[in-house]
Amino acid sequence: MMATGLLKYLYISIGIFTLVLGSLGIVVPLLPTTPFLLLSAYFFVRSSNRLYVWLLNHRLFGAYIKSYVTYRAITFKTKIAAISLIWLSMIPTMLIFRSLLITVFLIVMGGSVSIYLARMRTLTKEEIVNV
Repeated sequence: MMATGLLKYLYISIGIFTLVLGSLGIVVPLLPTTPFLLLSAYFFVRSSNRLYVWLLNHRLFGAYIKSYVTYRAITFKTKIAAISLIWLSMIPTMLIFRSLLITVFLIVMGGSVSIYLARMRTLTKEEIVNV
């Protein structure tokens, strides 16, 4: 159901905000990408068909969102890239701050996200072609 009036603009604003957060999540450790992109899709589908179609056809986010929404899965390449980026960004952070509390927190969070990604279903070649 499409929102109207003020609610429509509120949804568009929230969709853009969550899209920005999701984009930042690509490079900022512990800021999740997928949940924010899915929230963007949620708000766009309820407020602006044009923004929803744009997001689904976006060269960076589109296939990622489509595969997650359709199959609840991601590509093996995406898994490797995401897990690698998590640890490549966290290790320097641990070395810079040199705090036991921060190090333990980052290891627990990075480990949890890595396990979640590793256990997530991997798209098959047939599914990749259909995305």
